[in-house]
Amino acid sequence: MPPEDSSVRTLSCPTCGGTIAMRAAGYTVTLACEYCGTLIDATNPDARIITRYHEMQASLDIPLGTRGTLRGVEWEAIGWLQRTDGWAAWEEYLLFNPYAGYRWLIAQNGRWSLGTMLTAAPQRDGPDYIVAGRRFSPFYSGSTARVTRVAGEFYWRVKVGEEVRATDYVRPGFMLSLEQDDREKSWTVSELLTGREICAAFDVASPPAWLPGMTPLAHQPSPFARRLKEWWPVAALSFMALLVLLTLFGGTMQPQSFSLSVTPDGPSVSQTFGPIELPFGRQAMTVQAMTPNVDQGWVDIDISFVNRRTQDSYDAYALNEHYSGQDSDGYWSEGSPLQTLKIASLPAGTYDLVVDAQAHHWGSTGNWGWDASSGTYKTEGLPPVEVILTVARGARFASNFWLAVLLILSPPVLMLILHIMFENARLAQKDGEPADADDWLQGMQAP
Repeated sequence: MPPEDSSVRTLSCPTCGGTIAMRAAGYTVTLACEYCGTLIDATNPDARIITRYHEMQASLDIPLGTRGTLRGVEWEAIGWLQRTDGWAAWEEYLLFNPYAGYRWLIAQNGRWSLGTMLTAAPQRDGPDYIVAGRRFSPFYSGSTARVTRVAGEFYWRVKVGEEVRATDYVRPGFMLSLEQDDREKSWTVSELLTGREICAAFDVASPPAWLPGMTPLAHQPSPFARRLKEWWPVAALSFMALLVLLTLFGGTMQPQSFSLSVTPDGPSVSQTFGPIELPFGRQAMTVQAMTPNVDQGWVDIDISFVNRRTQDSYDAYALNEHYSGQDSDGYWSEGSPLQTLKIASLPAGTYDLVVDAQAHHWGSTGNWGWDASSGTYKTEGLPPVEVILTVARGARFASNFWLAVLLILSPPVLMLILHIMFENARLAQKDGEPADADDWLQGMQAP
């Protein structure tokens, strides 16, 4: 049998006769009976009753007497109280270690902070305070914290209804609290604990993930700030890699040029060029169709890559046109004699390029008109339109590039939006003037 802890004493409750364990004997001033809720003066040899009250049995997340290790020290939960300032309610567990003294474990909105009492007032710097090199800015001021429920043992005469004036200063991840009444004032620094720490120490539920619409703690750092810092370098490197890939593989190579002539308003011209060798599968192709002397008309150009072995055909279409003139606003022109066609993916093989082109004219240039004998327009005086085709392996698809950029930027942009929403919800609780840019940027600071 393990030896009995010498720091634990027992006494009987004067009200219900239950046996009460006093875990911090010699330090405890007030003791609450866990069976009937009677408050007892632990300094009186006769265990004098301070007050009797019956309250609903509280289901504590950490039962009194539970031991857990935080920051390398084994603590025992010896007291519990519930407080409210009229707007929010929270719970405070008093932890005790005979060598390390007392600490506070504060629970609010499912999150836990470890509070350490200061033995000296912190250094003041304007409206801020500095503790251990950390700067704390004003957040809450002039609130009144009131005890609403209590159980266990404490180092002062605590009672329901006890009130203190509270002022809080915040640095993301930490809170500096000043509590004072007519007799004394005390300073406490609270550090937000990670879910892993509190779960490992006292086997409580993990803190809930923040979602839009939830109210964060005043000293809760943005969970998205760290992700932002991690994502931006990744996004920058990904963007640079994308540019390198675009430079190396997004261009064209091994161009081949072919040409043919078509008569305006004449018959369609069909011509086959080749061979075009594609040694690699899934090869993109770029075709530039240029009609340098088209004027006051247009050219329809149909192209097909026809696989010599399988006779599979991969088709594309271009419309080259150019018009110009002069009106009351001056000279004008529209259309383009150059079109670029792209075919995303061709299997490896040997191809013929089959071209069908037909030119059309609009205007009064040259000697042209309707020939009743032939049933066609005369085109005397209209020069043939030259069609120049440049075929090259490879293609650069701007839409694919911008889609990749969008995918790269989506995570950090989403994190930035959520970070702004989180900080707006956190700073909306702040007393006094609206939060300025410096306050907002505090959410990006590391603890």
